Formats: sequence, C-alpha cells, structure tokens
Amino acid sequence: MDNIHSKNVTASRKLSTQISYQAALSKYRNAHGLSRYSWVTWSITLGTIIVWCITAYQFALATGAHTFHDSMIVTMNNAISIQDKDNDALSNVLIAFGAKENDLINQGQYWRFVTPIFLHANLLHVGLNMLNLVVLGVFLERLVGHTRFLLIYLVTGTISIIASYYFMPQEVSVGASGAIYGLVGAYSVFVFIHRRAFRNGGISALLWLVFVIVVNLSIGLFVPNVDNYAHVGGLLSGCLLGLWFTPRYTLSDNKTLVDTHSLSRQWPLALLTITGTLILAIIARLFIGG
Repeated sequence: MDNIHSKNVTASRKLSTQISYQAALSKYRNAHGLSRYSWVTWSITLGTIIVWCITAYQFALATGAHTFHDSMIVTMNNAISIQDKDNDALSNVLIAFGAKENDLINQGQYWRFVTPIFLHANLLHVGLNMLNLVVLGVFLERLVGHTRFLLIYLVTGTISIIASYYFMPQEVSVGASGAIYGLVGAYSVFVFIHRRAFRNGGISALLWLVFVIVVNLSIGLFVPNVDNYAHVGGLLSGCLLGLWFTPRYTLSDNKTLVDTHSLSRQWPLALLTITGTLILAIIARLFIGG
C-alpha cells in the first residue's frame, strides 16, 4: 500500500509540474498587442547598442580621429582587443559615461552601480553580450513577463557590479554579462523546479546549463580583463531571484491555474529584494570606502 501511495504522489507531482511548465510556456500566446512581444529585451538591446555607438565615437575622437572614416578604423582596430596605446583613452571615455570606478563611487557617484550594465568596451564585447541577451532574453521574458524580467535583469546586473566593486576595487568595469548571468541563473532554477516536466527528470537540460556556466566562467580564468566576480555575483543572485520570481502555477480551490510567484502576489518580496540590493551596496561601500 505504501508503495502504491508513493507512486501516486510521484505521479501527481509530475503532473502538476508539467501543468505548471506548460502554463508558463504558453501564457504569452494568450496576451494581446505589444504584450506578446519581448519588448523589454529588444529595448535594452537597442539602447545598449546605441550607447556603445556613442562611446565608440567618443573613444575614436579621443584617439585623434577627425573623420567618420578615421573613427571606423579606430573602432575596427580595437574591435576584438583593445590596443595598449588606446587603453587609457577608452577608460577615460567609459568612466565619463558611468563605468564602475571605485574612487568615484566612494565620492558619492552611486549611479555607477547601475550604469556599467549598459556600457561596453568594444565591438566584440557588445556583440557577444547582446547576442546572448537576445537569445536568452526573448524566451525568458515570454516566460516570466516584462516586469519580472526587468526586475531580474536590473537587480542581478547591479549585484554583479557590487561584487566587482568589492572584489576588484582597482579595475574599471563595464558590461551586461553579469546581468546576463543573472538571467541564466534564474532560468536554471526554473528548469530545476520544473525538472519533472522534462525527459529523464531534466538531467540533460540541467547538465547542459551547468556546462554552459562552467565553460563561460572558465574562459574568464584565461582571458584578460574578464570580471568573473561580476559574473558569479550575477549568477548567484539570478538563482535566488529565479527561486522567488520565476513562474510556478498551481490549481486554486476553484480549479483555475494561479501563478503563485506573480508580482501581484510577490510584491512585498520584490520590494525587499530592491531594498536588500541597496543595503548590499551600502555594506560594500562601508567596507571598501570606509
């Protein structure tokens, strides 16, 4: 009898997980107008690319370019790696536009915990990050909705900069990769929670996500100027936010599906998350800046 009961419980959990997973995947199809599209992802991507174009042009001017042709040459010469002779000019431009620079943060420029998420060093940097954002973001935004997606992106991005501020105080840091790692972490938790909805208990999907995370973090050990502290900060905070805010549907008393992790239900936790991020920044500031 106990064995039969155990099998029934397992089957019931698997069914409820499959229902939750399918409901989360199909929710955007029932939306109307702009709500059906991942407009937050595309807006962030477009905005980030525009910001990079502006900083790339300013960088070219700082290196002595006077024409559009000269600016393109400077941009392409530094597209993959920044040349040593141009490094200071690029750093000065990025700092002027809001890069993470500890001394300036210590002087009260706290917006630098957020603005680096939208800045990038060169064409390869912005290209890879925006490609990853579009590939993952379009799907994840459909899954969690526009507001939750923006919350996860901004909070994990900010925490990644806080991690960089604390663990790499001498480095000027920019890039959306910490926020993108946050999205990866949130999606990984969603897959883990709904693992019974996948073939073989989701083992292959989870192993693939672990492989992607390990490979990308390993690259940071061998490639210079890669801020793995920011990546780890974004990843861990993304896992936590994924546990709190990625969709989880259950049947209510009147037999309708309800997302128990929706912001309408989790808004106190969302406010606590934002407050906690601010407190984390203050603690880091006290330890680093005195």
